[in-house]
Amino acid sequence: MIILKKNFRIVLMFLIMLAGRSVHAQQKPENQNETWLTRSIEVSRQQLLLASKYYAPGMNPRSVWPNGELRYATPRDWTSGFFPGSLWLIYELNGDQFFKTQAERFTAGIDSVQYFTHTHDLGFMHRCSYGNGYRLTGNEAYKEALITGARSLATRYSDAVGCIRSWDMPPYNYPVIVDNMMNLELLTWASKATGESKFMEMALSHANNTIKNHYRPDNSSYHLVDYNPKNGKIIEKMTVQGYADESSWARGQAWGLYGFTMMYRETNREHYLEQAKKIAHFLMNHPRLPENKIPYWDFDTNHIPNDYRDASAAAIMASAFLELSTLTDNSEYFLLAETMLKNLSGSQYLAEVGQNNYFILKHSVGHLPGYSEIDVPINYADYYFLEALARYINMTKGKKND
Repeated sequence: MIILKKNFRIVLMFLIMLAGRSVHAQQKPENQNETWLTRSIEVSRQQLLLASKYYAPGMNPRSVWPNGELRYATPRDWTSGFFPGSLWLIYELNGDQFFKTQAERFTAGIDSVQYFTHTHDLGFMHRCSYGNGYRLTGNEAYKEALITGARSLATRYSDAVGCIRSWDMPPYNYPVIVDNMMNLELLTWASKATGESKFMEMALSHANNTIKNHYRPDNSSYHLVDYNPKNGKIIEKMTVQGYADESSWARGQAWGLYGFTMMYRETNREHYLEQAKKIAHFLMNHPRLPENKIPYWDFDTNHIPNDYRDASAAAIMASAFLELSTLTDNSEYFLLAETMLKNLSGSQYLAEVGQNNYFILKHSVGHLPGYSEIDVPINYADYYFLEALARYINMTKGKKND
């Protein structure tokens, strides 16, 4: 990922905007006899049923290329765990043994991931697939794979920096991206599963340094902090996948909200809860958060309101806000998440059965400055949408959802 020069990035994004201003059409009328929750789960079930029959393990659906062809995720792709994870979640939601079988099949297709040391994304790749599999079945083989994956992830930790290295590519020295907060759950889990404190110590150090170095006074986050690998001193702060270095890239803010909420759940340390609440306040009170609460891909672009929305950021935020509401008893977090889920379940974002390459959600943004995955379905949007639905159902059992 090479940093684009600012003037080129601005021109590129302007041209993209001209091409995409009409992407969000008026929503179609919904069936009033069907609740948004029932509809979203049924569409998800049917899409995943079709997808599991169409795709093959080891070549999981990731997103869509600009020419409309499917973009696959091999086991080495950082998104390889999301499709198996979605199958586990739909199995959890409806108990259909067919999906359990498919989840097992596609999880086995990324078995080599546990040995990877070239990537920091083992948390995404393993916790979503093997993690959900172990949680739902108790399969000891899944547990062993998770522990092996945690050991692989731990090789990327540096005592000098106090963080897990994200990328191994130039021009960076020792880059740490905010996304990496999501991979810490693999370490906290492994520490409890094995009794080895080193995993927890790495996770705590990484999270603490992220609070210290990634976050601005307004509680928004840089995407990337580049460190000197010898002494841990900061070389540069930037936002590679956002509009500008000082902008607030929406999915990056979502990763942080989710990551610190998770770290409080895993450690019961108050400063992680406080950080999550600060990020939540930044997001829910931002003047550029749209009325339907589906954020623009970056909060600071010059093209709002005629800019792309990011369903993936909304799905991640919704799941995180739901969990945060259970940890704080703050109903505002729950209501915001509910609004996000209701709107993601409308026809503007929820696919029609048999379309959208069998993805569940439409209109996500991956890396706009790199002209990659712009206004397309993406597998992690589906995964966190399903996770949020499962959390919502668990929180509202016995209540009417309309």
